[in-house]
Amino acid sequence: MGKIYTLVNQKGGVGKTTTAINIGAYLASFAQSVLIIDIDPQANATSSLGVDKNAIRGGTYEVLLDSAEISQHVLHNPRLKISLLPSSPALAGAEVELVTANEREFRLANALTNLVERYDYILVDCPPSLGFLTLNGLVAARDGVIIPVQCEYLALEGIGQLTQTLARVRRALVSNLDIRGVVLTMHDVRTNLSSDVIAEVKKYFQARVFNTIIPRSVRLAEAPSYGQPISIYAPASTGAHAYAQLTREILDGDGISIPVLQEEYYGS
Repeated sequence: MGKIYTLVNQKGGVGKTTTAINIGAYLASFAQSVLIIDIDPQANATSSLGVDKNAIRGGTYEVLLDSAEISQHVLHNPRLKISLLPSSPALAGAEVELVTANEREFRLANALTNLVERYDYILVDCPPSLGFLTLNGLVAARDGVIIPVQCEYLALEGIGQLTQTLARVRRALVSNLDIRGVVLTMHDVRTNLSSDVIAEVKKYFQARVFNTIIPRSVRLAEAPSYGQPISIYAPASTGAHAYAQLTREILDGDGISIPVLQEEYYGS
């Protein structure tokens, strides 16, 4: 049975979608079957995989609000070997519509019940908020949450709020909700501040922080505009190497042994 990880941080601009897309791409390159679920109304994960969010016929909205069969709306990218449940602007109204819905926090988890065995990994990309969409992502996170944290001071301010939300979800909805790991992103080796933030995050989360640190990278910032993960857009870049290593770290932690990454993924 596949693993379900939800990527969450209520602060925007921390590299959450970038992390979801690039972990997914490298998991696929390591012969893992991958489904990315975009539950962000901004549909950044959808766009980052080259899908026009305004042209999709169905996706997360229909699954959450209309109880549509999830497999009917999953798209597959044969080049990347990644499947995607896309988001669309229609999802913007979901926060309001879910207020009166039955089992409103369990809609995504219920939809995944008959799908989880088809994939090795399901990655859920949440919006930068702590509303009902994110709650659906947290409840669905059967194997834990991955928290990207930007290596800047302001990124630390929301950590306490996020951990309090996770604690409330454990008490009220999912008692075994766990933190799979914290990913430090946008690290700038030229600044002391980045090092200070890394130290504070490791002090707070201790062993739950991944060893791999994602550097600040122009290539990582450019890749989504081309609808490509970094493994395709700039496979020889420092950002590509970092996400490949992070993915290896996740697989190792999950007890999955993989061969050495082939040279072509590094662009040689």
